[in-house]
Amino acid sequence: MITLEDVKKNPEVDTYIRIGNQHLAAMGFTEHSYRHVSLVAKLAQDVLRGLHYPDREVELAGIAGYLHDIGNVISRHDHGQSGAIMAYNILDKMGMPYEEIAVIISAIGNHEEQYGHAVNPVAAALILADKSDVHRTRVRNRDVATFDIHDRVNYAAESSQLLVDPQRRTITMKLTIDLKVSSIMEYFEIFLTRMIMCRRAADFLDCNFELVINDAKLL
Repeated sequence: MITLEDVKKNPEVDTYIRIGNQHLAAMGFTEHSYRHVSLVAKLAQDVLRGLHYPDREVELAGIAGYLHDIGNVISRHDHGQSGAIMAYNILDKMGMPYEEIAVIISAIGNHEEQYGHAVNPVAAALILADKSDVHRTRVRNRDVATFDIHDRVNYAAESSQLLVDPQRRTITMKLTIDLKVSSIMEYFEIFLTRMIMCRRAADFLDCNFELVINDAKLL
């Protein structure tokens, strides 16, 4: 069976992640490097593992998380769709069964808020993992005076956690935000649609979604 470690060692995958991140840097987007995809892979696995899903489904969530942004090497626009097609070709060449490929490419193709839906547990876990990666290390711009709202909100995020409680059936996004850098209102201005998507993904997993910012429960 193809594992996450197998995918990480694939030179084609490595090239697309590396160059896709370079393209986003040229356009002024936040970091989408190995750090981001590795973290999303881990968080997606943590969500399903915490809810006691089968080990193989946990592994597929990790693979989907690691591959979810490879479409950025083509274009930021509709990168979920192009990334899903690219992932199909890669995983097919690696010998993954079609049933497993179908799960992964549907998750990748549904991870963006413009058109995404939690169509299976792996897709739901990927949505929650991807949207929870808000942190100042993702900001490439070092000139604070020229920050746009996305730079400010990400730079203000001093820590972010995604917590799963299987007994209470809750999935909690916990953030610490420096209010001297950005307001909570600005956070909602750019992330409201993502939080709605997270709530729907949690619903798919039969859980309630909670948002906690600076120890205050907002959702």
